Amino acid sequence: MIERHWKGIAKVEESDNYIKHLLTETFPKISEMDGFIDAKILKKRVDKGVEFLVVTVWSSIESIRQFAGEQMDLAVVPTVVQKMMIEFDDKVSHFEIAWKMKN
Repeated sequence: MIERHWKGIAKVEESDNYIKHLLTETFPKISEMDGFIDAKILKKRVDKGVEFLVVTVWSSIESIRQFAGEQMDLAVVPTVVQKMMIEFDDKVSHFEIAWKMKN
């Protein structure tokens, strides 16, 4: 399994709208893709605004390409989201899950 990590800092007044966008636009679309497993939205308040770390989990690199295309290290940030952000990463990080603890 592969985790895909992306970070951005949203304007405080746009932070709820960003979460809503993920829940109503992004996650429903990717949840239909083969190989998509899970997603998390992590957030914390920082001096500039609200920092988000979005983590998606995929079965393989090939499954990530469905979402990200061939240049899968480039972030997929729609224009509507860019307008909500103060700054954001233009690249993502991919991590192979080496071990996972289960309850």
